[in-house]
Amino acid sequence: MDQGVAPSFKDDPSAYEAPHCDQFGIGPDGKPVADNLTGTGSDAAVKAHDPDNPHKMTLTSEEQAILNGSKGPVMAKVLETIVRHGELFGAKRLADCGGKPHSSLYTGGPWVAPVLEMFEEIADAGLKAFAPYTVNPMVIDLYTVGRDPAKRKMELDGFPLQGRLIQVHTSLGAEPLNNWSCACYLPEIGNVAEPGTVVTWAESSAVNYGNSVLGIRVNRMATGMEVLCAIAGKVPEFGLVTDEGRRAKWHIDVQVSEEPNWGTLGTAIGYKVVDQIPYVTGIDKWIGMDDGKPNPVAVGKLKAMGSASAASGAVGLYHVENVTPEAIDQGRGLLTDDHQTYVVDDAELARIRDGFPNLWKDPKGDPNGVYIGCPHNTYDEMVYWCQRLHAALKEAGQEKLAVPVVLASAPTVKDHLFDEHPLLCRDMKRAGVEFTTICTAAWLGLKGMAEVERGVTNSGKARCYTNLRLFDDDDIVQIAMTGKAPY
Repeated sequence: MDQGVAPSFKDDPSAYEAPHCDQFGIGPDGKPVADNLTGTGSDAAVKAHDPDNPHKMTLTSEEQAILNGSKGPVMAKVLETIVRHGELFGAKRLADCGGKPHSSLYTGGPWVAPVLEMFEEIADAGLKAFAPYTVNPMVIDLYTVGRDPAKRKMELDGFPLQGRLIQVHTSLGAEPLNNWSCACYLPEIGNVAEPGTVVTWAESSAVNYGNSVLGIRVNRMATGMEVLCAIAGKVPEFGLVTDEGRRAKWHIDVQVSEEPNWGTLGTAIGYKVVDQIPYVTGIDKWIGMDDGKPNPVAVGKLKAMGSASAASGAVGLYHVENVTPEAIDQGRGLLTDDHQTYVVDDAELARIRDGFPNLWKDPKGDPNGVYIGCPHNTYDEMVYWCQRLHAALKEAGQEKLAVPVVLASAPTVKDHLFDEHPLLCRDMKRAGVEFTTICTAAWLGLKGMAEVERGVTNSGKARCYTNLRLFDDDDIVQIAMTGKAPY
């Protein structure tokens, strides 16, 4: 959610015509009610730094020694930054990190130069992350998407620092590029940790999934802060890292007549709760479980719902009754005494869906691309889409899709698919499917892409961050086959 409109909203509330969420508005004091949203799950208002009393946090003797330079001046600056960050959110101490880190510092655009220089300084000092870490997906895919010369130029011009960014991550201990993905928790990558483990992750959808489905503990960290915490092996203890910070202030009562569009449901949740924590009931009937955990198909549904809630709002954690680990253990005891209830029925989902704008430059133009995989597809999702499109082509007696279909996944997931279904993948490539490892949102966000691309997606997250239009799976198949969109 873009909260950058806040200053103009404060100055002239009428100038803000289309609020993204239900909690934006004017409070009794004349200020926006979302004025102190942190996006972390913490209700703590941001506090001004006091130079006369720089550290209110309780530090261990080892941590204080690092601040005093025991591990060199660069590490001292790293920890100083982490401590100050934590104190802004009211953290009383630091917590040790476990598992593996995950970074969302992945786009080599000109805007990343100051952060890149900072991490090059850290790498030059010989520092590394406490454990090998994963990174969000590459934004340049030289083998598939963007072979059109004009789009290739947009891509290379848009991310001129990508090579330096890859190099600094490698120096700091990142895992190989094949494991770079926004869905780092998938089995082909394996960045998971035991429930309750405090980790240092950034990437809204990964944090959302990790907190909710894996039961790990991490705040929605600012890009770059997660790497600093990985260098130090410490994170500030506040918000979603604490027991109290993980309780739900909203009961989302889903009362729909059929399985919902998961992106639309996630968007409704994000609009309503913003950065607070929802406890969702009424959807467990559609979430298959194996040995007390969501099965591979259910992973895709939760990923879709959660990522949409994180993009349309700032949801870092959700609980699903009878599904997610803390909800299984504690049930509705996770709800605070003063929680609010939001009923999502068929009419409410339709209201949310009808509010999605058509952002194409030519709103009545025909679609020219289908984009699936934001966040990155699971193996089961890749198989599902290949088989659906293959069956549709066979039934229609077509050899080629009317518009290209871009299926985005981690390289290791793509390799898994090609190993298990080589003939299917061959046929799909011949039909017009492009298998890519890029970040869909970054690709569609390139300067100039909105002018030429009229794409569709099934992703609530991609719809929120790009000009892609959201459709159900059945409609997307028909669009791919005919090149026409229902209006």
